[in-house]
Amino acid sequence: MALAEEQELDLVEISPTANPPVCKIMDYKKFLYEQKKKQKEIKAKTAKVIVKEIRLGPNIDDHDFNFKLKHAINFLQDGAKVKVEVFFKGRSIIYKEKGEIVLLRFAQELEDYGKVERLPKLEGKRMIMIMTPKK
Repeated sequence: MALAEEQELDLVEISPTANPPVCKIMDYKKFLYEQKKKQKEIKAKTAKVIVKEIRLGPNIDDHDFNFKLKHAINFLQDGAKVKVEVFFKGRSIIYKEKGEIVLLRFAQELEDYGKVERLPKLEGKRMIMIMTPKK
């Protein structure tokens, strides 16, 4: 304690359960500041995942399909994930196979730009598929 006071620094207890207890002389405020700085740096380096959503119908026309496809290509090239969903209105839920065919065709067209992360799955009135960009 005398050494710490002499150097005008803090005496920090590292391991209180050890016999004798282990202590370290340091500037505690500076230590906390550096830890906070490291945490901020780590947080900045983590990539933020962006998910873009595209909605299709089970009876989509070729022109509309190609229009949505171009948007999906742009999203994947920008590095965003794409959530493609087919929404069934009213009694169109009967044609689940049509929706799945549309999603699989969409995935096949986007094969060069991304890969399927989650295959088409029916959730309520929506069939959802998620695609991730290729590196």
